Amino acid sequence: MTAYEPIPNAGSGHRFDTERRWAAAIALGFEARDEGGAAPITRLVRRRHVGPLRVQRPFYPEGKTGCCHVYLLHPPGGLVSGDELRIEAEVGEGGHALLTTPAAAKLYKADSHGVAWGQHTRLQVAQDATLEYLPQETIAFDGSRGEQTTTVELATGAKTLGWEVLALGRPASDLPFATGALEQRFHLSLDGKPLWIERQLLAPKHPRFTGAWGQGGATVQATLWAVGLDDEAAAIEALREELPDHNRWAVTRRQGVLLLRYLGADRNEAWALCEQAWHLLRPRLIGLPAHTPRIWLT
Repeated sequence: MTAYEPIPNAGSGHRFDTERRWAAAIALGFEARDEGGAAPITRLVRRRHVGPLRVQRPFYPEGKTGCCHVYLLHPPGGLVSGDELRIEAEVGEGGHALLTTPAAAKLYKADSHGVAWGQHTRLQVAQDATLEYLPQETIAFDGSRGEQTTTVELATGAKTLGWEVLALGRPASDLPFATGALEQRFHLSLDGKPLWIERQLLAPKHPRFTGAWGQGGATVQATLWAVGLDDEAAAIEALREELPDHNRWAVTRRQGVLLLRYLGADRNEAWALCEQAWHLLRPRLIGLPAHTPRIWLT
């Protein structure tokens, strides 16, 4: 793993002009180790953090299957203008890690200068390793401005399943996402070859936001991806048969990447859909049933 280099001006969070920046970062490394059991067990062997982004300890709720559960903790609970979060995780050959978060993340309204925030996630999965990236949902407040990037780098034989659930505005409080701009970027590659590259801009003032050919006025969206399935067609058929039958989601595959999309108005529905899809896909991906992280139940 490449050591994390602190972001320049990491200590400038107390400024109140356009140069405001408060950086936080974490770099995690997992390795599969033979400890005399029936199979190797994955250990968190490297962790380095800068600022308020860290993990407390790994968990093994699945016993000696080798899967290491880790909760990514960001005590502030949300991003404000100038925040810059960087998350890096690398799973070594034969390892198996599951990353999640303890609660929904919040993207707050930009300050009077309109300074943006940034969140950048880089996930590396070695040969015959598995990484599940299952963060809880993200809620974007009206006026939020920022960029999210997710980069997944796979080696031959690597497997991964992950999702991103995004809710725009707070309709229950009659506070829609009426201003601001979010940019999301996804980049997934296998041995350096791009398999899935995507960029989307979520700006309420753009015609795409309300147009039927784009966002269509939807306030909640979700994307789930899976790579490494032995039979993608059968997995898609199982999803179509078992998931709730409505017109707010669709599933497809392209260049070895299974993609499930949700577009609607209910973040609980989007989350439930992704979780149910995970329960259906995990046994097909790694031969193990889904094991709900305890943190989701608190």
